[in-house]
Amino acid sequence: MHRPDDRPDPNRWRALWVTLVAGFMTLLDVTIVAVALPSMQRELHASAASVQWVVSGYALAFALTLVTAGRVGDTFGRRRVFLVALAAFVVFSAAAGAAPGIELLVVARLAQGVAAGSIAPQNSALIQQLFRGAERGRAFGLFGATVGVSSAVGPVVGGLILALAGSGGWRWIFYVNVPLGALALVLGLRLLPRVAPGGRGRLDPVGVALLGAGILALMLPLVLAEGGGVARVWWLFPAGLVLLAAFARWERRVARHGGEPLLDPGLLTETRGYATGAGLAALYFVGFSGVWLVFALFFQNGLGYSPLMSGLAVTPFAVGSAAAAAVAGRLVERLGRLLTVWGLVAVMAGLGTTAVVLWLTPSDRAVWFAAPALLVGGLGSGCVISPNITMTLRDVPVRMAGAAGGALQTGQRLGGAIGTAALPGLFYLTLNATHDYHQAVALSVGSGVAAMLCALTVAVLDWRRDRAGRAGRCPPERSHSHTHAGQG
Repeated sequence: MHRPDDRPDPNRWRALWVTLVAGFMTLLDVTIVAVALPSMQRELHASAASVQWVVSGYALAFALTLVTAGRVGDTFGRRRVFLVALAAFVVFSAAAGAAPGIELLVVARLAQGVAAGSIAPQNSALIQQLFRGAERGRAFGLFGATVGVSSAVGPVVGGLILALAGSGGWRWIFYVNVPLGALALVLGLRLLPRVAPGGRGRLDPVGVALLGAGILALMLPLVLAEGGGVARVWWLFPAGLVLLAAFARWERRVARHGGEPLLDPGLLTETRGYATGAGLAALYFVGFSGVWLVFALFFQNGLGYSPLMSGLAVTPFAVGSAAAAAVAGRLVERLGRLLTVWGLVAVMAGLGTTAVVLWLTPSDRAVWFAAPALLVGGLGSGCVISPNITMTLRDVPVRMAGAAGGALQTGQRLGGAIGTAALPGLFYLTLNATHDYHQAVALSVGSGVAAMLCALTVAVLDWRRDRAGRAGRCPPERSHSHTHAGQG
């Protein structure tokens, strides 16, 4: 946070890198484990349904924790919550690696997910706290690159660890977090600023219960989808919507009576760009998260690639995403929502072309023909995630930055859960009907692109609304770049 004399914290960039390392580890753990599930199942003599909870349990606990942990950080101090959660993440990573059986492994992953969900909202809140102006855009650019790249490189890193570690290598997927997390913890103790908490020390237990129950009801059928969970407990979807509606009504009541809501309704109704950005992110992650599992199924089961080769096949996307995200953080103040519009067009064109190429190209050349299209898709993705995070959170008051960042990432996790359930499900459905892996991957990736088209619609409408708003403002108001820059 800025000092009383309004000078920026001299350690702000080094502190940012500490938080980005921690955030990268927690987000990487969403996807890195997927490639190790077969070896876990063999070594622990576990059923397919139980070992699936190693992935889905982490994602579920992660999503359930985000908003509440963000609010706790706003109230009791982000530095404190970040360091405690990071220490817990390291401990439970070690416990997961040492687990003698599937039951203890799942318990450790659930606890690891809670710790990860507690770290994530502090990252975006600390950026709000430490940076302002153009620097905030660059910091959010790096944060967005971390979010995008961590998801894309998970299969590559997981496959590499398995290839190097050999028998029992899946345990090193968890152990690798221990030295990295410990180093980040030591540096965090030195570099993260000590700032007085912004809240009055009260939480909203009814809001916590309603939001948690609503998210659980919406996500549980999705994380159980592989075992037929959607068909068995479909009634949880309407129940979840009712609970979230009750949560929204309760939060408005708390705010109206002068209390401290878990998630201030003003974020959606009064904070410029927040509602649009959160909705766009949720829609985008439906397609973005789901395609990685589909690619893994195609390359490993369809073409016989090893986990490492499967991960390397989609590396052009990760490279493009990393390169574009860092640059996009500098462009967002000048181009605003137009940057995400063009980014969405590029990622849709890249993934759409990839779907057609994988459908029509012979198996021995598919990966080479798809590489340029994946690079274009990655460049587009880097211009979506990073700028959208900046535009969604930059006008959020610092006192509620943690809860706002948590809610944004909850939408991303919910969208990701829908995508990772729906797109592989469509892949298997098409494969069973046609016995053609190429057709299955094309249809599934194409469906992910369709979800991104919904995000593009939101982005275009927001861009046009901002253009109209800018045209109606008088010239002096345009000069206030710290308030309006980049919103069009």
